[in-house]
Amino acid sequence: MDKSLKRRETLHRLCAKGLEVFHAKGYYNTSLDDILKELELSKGAFYHHFKSKEDFCIFIVQNLIEQKVYALLIEPLNTYENPLPVILESLERALEPDKRNEMVYGFMLNDFLTEFHKRNAEISSYLKDIIKVWEVNLVSLLKRGKLDGHIARHVDCEGVATYIIASYLGMQSLLADNGGQQLKYQYQQQLKQYFNAIKETRAVA
Repeated sequence: MDKSLKRRETLHRLCAKGLEVFHAKGYYNTSLDDILKELELSKGAFYHHFKSKEDFCIFIVQNLIEQKVYALLIEPLNTYENPLPVILESLERALEPDKRNEMVYGFMLNDFLTEFHKRNAEISSYLKDIIKVWEVNLVSLLKRGKLDGHIARHVDCEGVATYIIASYLGMQSLLADNGGQQLKYQYQQQLKQYFNAIKETRAVA
């Protein structure tokens, strides 16, 4: 196997396990020894790839969490269709667990945002950048929806994007304690009602 490919495969395996450990125990409750034990690595092997536990966490954010957010919530927004059903579908899909890989469920973004808030400015900035990219793409799609006649002209696209992000992250917190289908269903129904309220309604002649 090509050395570069083997290194990428190794790093991906380390990140997946590291993300699992940090989410299960919390970043500040996880020691470097805990990480090494879970990854079955020596300190020398770990430091060959990463400068510190913080560097390892930043690498995970940039190369795993960011990819999951992009695939679930940002990439679907690259469309010229009516944005409201597209956004709703992306949120519904992101809230569904993947039975083949439980790590996809929620991608832990909200948990990490909460844990690092006011405790680690650098890691927080990387997490907030992910949210900002999502927000920019949402606003862009919503504005296009207004121009194309799918969304009412009076709608504040920035405000709608903020509501979508805040409500979704809030649901992640609720589902962490109560993953019931009823809660998810209620959220989806309220989103549908909200989107119906902001869509363009043309008068019938």
